Amino acid sequence: MSTPESPATPSTTDTFPRDRQPTVRILAMPAHANPNGNIFGGWIMAQMDVAGSVVAVEYAGGRVATVAVTSMEFHKPVFVGDLLSCFARIQKVGSTSITVKVEVFVQRARDGELLSDQVTEAVIVYVAVNADGSPRQLPERGPDFKQYW
Repeated sequence: MSTPESPATPSTTDTFPRDRQPTVRILAMPAHANPNGNIFGGWIMAQMDVAGSVVAVEYAGGRVATVAVTSMEFHKPVFVGDLLSCFARIQKVGSTSITVKVEVFVQRARDGELLSDQVTEAVIVYVAVNADGSPRQLPERGPDFKQYW
């Protein structure tokens, strides 16, 4: 069923990154929509935080806490039925912190084709924490962890 703000009108190109795997993929559902019929930005931000934390947890070898979103840009709307893919890569590692860039692309069907477009991006900072939530030192990582960069 089409709404006035349906995905039939936005421009979509094939920009989906084919050289890497998404960290998180999820289908945007009607329950995720705002009163205007687009997907709620807060829900998208939550998916991005999950994707960024997956990479941060793997690098940290344990718990992390989100401490900052240093930048966030919504480029285009997301619609019900869009397949959301979050790609996360480490930008910087400190003694306790990990800075992760998360890019979000959607794939949507149009006339039998699956087209894609980048819709959102953010830079999120995580801190490795111990069981009581205090910051802890990150372990030294070798070249095996270059896949996260």
